[in-house]
Amino acid sequence: QVQLVESGGGYVQTGGSLRLSCAASGDMFSAYYMAWFRQAPGKEREFVATITPRGLSTFYADSVKGRFTIDRDNAKNTVSLRMNNMNFEDSAVYYCAARYDGNYDDVTSYTYWGQGTQVTVSS
Repeated sequence: QVQLVESGGGYVQTGGSLRLSCAASGDMFSAYYMAWFRQAPGKEREFVATITPRGLSTFYADSVKGRFTIDRDNAKNTVSLRMNNMNFEDSAVYYCAARYDGNYDDVTSYTYWGQGTQVTVSS
């Protein structure tokens, strides 16, 4: 089993930056694909970014590509999401997720989820 806890959410102005962190506990963290999803009120949970088990490859949603960066530190069992040049559309609850296999952008492929952390972008 893997337990995930997100942190770092809060308020940020348009154009600003924020860094989210996900701390994992459990067995074989380095064997899991990790990802960030987000969900705004009234909308479905959507894929944001993912990183392969050894951190060698990353993939991003078109809406955040070039602005967000996902990274992981397997020695510390952490995954981060650096968000730059943020706008109002980035406001959502952000979730950390882990999967062993499946499709990287499919919410049903992920076995473990954190509790979420709120991100609010204001003008």
